[in-house]
Amino acid sequence: MGDGKPRRNTRQRQVVLEELRKLASHPTAVELYEIARRRLPKISLATVYRNLELLTRMGIARKLETRGGQARFDGDLDRHYHVRCVNCGRVDDVRGLPDNPVNGAVEEVSGYDVQGFRLEFFGVCPGCQGKFETETEDGGFNPQGYEVHERSGDV
Repeated sequence: MGDGKPRRNTRQRQVVLEELRKLASHPTAVELYEIARRRLPKISLATVYRNLELLTRMGIARKLETRGGQARFDGDLDRHYHVRCVNCGRVDDVRGLPDNPVNGAVEEVSGYDVQGFRLEFFGVCPGCQGKFETETEDGGFNPQGYEVHERSGDV
């Protein structure tokens, strides 16, 4: 399990994991802390952070480190991608895409033995659409210096 050390399954860790797995919202540690406090009023924010990091190292949870925002956590280990709102930071699951959209092309051109990859989609969520003006003068959109590729029929 992760670092090889046997770990005692504490009540706090169990509650953090249970609450994380109930959520599809990909909470931050602070958001999960507020939820866990409903069940364990004396739990500390430091305990939540520590347990989330441990659960991530153990491979039981996933840490989503998106550019320009706080780390979020995912209790769903099924293969899927994420889309992040550039206005409010909301993160949602994206399912139904190919498992590996580049099909070994990176290994072929680089010579690397690729162990994995991260693919982050970003845009404006349904809740923010229409609330903010997001386009540049030329009709484009480039949040926080991302390299933006025009949409095409292919993923």
